[in-house]
Amino acid sequence: MDKHYLNDLEKKGVHTIPTYFIEKGSLTTLKKIHKENNWGKTILKPCISGGVRHTYKLDHKNIEDHEIIFQKLILKEAMMLQPFQNSIVETGEISLIIINGVFTHAVLKKAKAGDFRVQDDWGGTVHPYIPTSKEIIFAENAVKACIEFPIYARVDITTDNDGKLAIVELELIEPELWFRNNIQAAYLLAKSIWDQIS
Repeated sequence: MDKHYLNDLEKKGVHTIPTYFIEKGSLTTLKKIHKENNWGKTILKPCISGGVRHTYKLDHKNIEDHEIIFQKLILKEAMMLQPFQNSIVETGEISLIIINGVFTHAVLKKAKAGDFRVQDDWGGTVHPYIPTSKEIIFAENAVKACIEFPIYARVDITTDNDGKLAIVELELIEPELWFRNNIQAAYLLAKSIWDQIS
């Protein structure tokens, strides 16, 4: 998500994880951003990415080691920094699939022991998940808050460090929708696309 989507979501009452955007070519440092925001543990990642490419968990112990990596990256692409959410490693990240504004199914992604990355490329696991009505409403409202209403979305959420539901990512061009967990959702998406073009 870019900063405009984050701002729009927050204005419309959809809570997101605080995000500090660092433009390409910036002369700032990780240490300076952490100090300005009073952040301890954080996640650094590119604004445009996938598969946790160049995604790093930072804290006071390793921030100096990542400063060189960050300076190389920021020369080539914009980056973002977010406070690390403990629930990601404690309970996992929930992905809710929304088609035509309506929830269809969900999964829970968990990182392997000792890691923070929930992707299966890094040892993460995926589990069937039945979300609460509160989680479903939250995800559906996130989709309704988009500037343009998407036919489908994957809404990745967690409970933030203050105990509130929060958007981790709002995936609008995401190929991984776990249709194997709900075949009917695939038919629903196909029909929605057909209705749009016919």
